[in-house]
Amino acid sequence: MDSILQTIRKMVLGLPINSEDPDEPTSFDTDLIININAAFSVLTQLGAGPEGGFFISDASSTWSDFIADEKGVEMVKMYVYLKTRLGFDPPTNSSATELMKENAKEYEWRICEAYANHIE
Repeated sequence: MDSILQTIRKMVLGLPINSEDPDEPTSFDTDLIININAAFSVLTQLGAGPEGGFFISDASSTWSDFIADEKGVEMVKMYVYLKTRLGFDPPTNSSATELMKENAKEYEWRICEAYANHIE
C-alpha cells in the first residue's frame, strides 16, 4: 500500500488497510490529514519533497508523489507518523511522549542532512 493517508491511518489507529472496503473507517481522516500536512510543511522546509511544497487531501496521494527516493522515503514515513501521532493521539505516558519527540527531532536532523547534501 502506497497511500499516505492509509499508511498513517494504519500506523496511528492500528486499523487494517483495505482500499477496496467502502466501509473503511474514515471518521478521523480530517484530523489525520491536518497533522500529516503539518509534517509535510516541516519536511519541505528541511529540503525534502517537491520544491513548491506538498499536501494531501484524501487517500489518493502516495509516498512516491512526495519523494521518489526509495531510501529516504522510509525516514519520511517514520517522521510523518511520529508527528501525526504526537499531534493526533499522543501517548498518555510522558516518557513515551518524550521518546517520540526525541525520535522526531533525530529524523528532522537526518532528513535535513540527507537532503541538504543532496543524498537522494
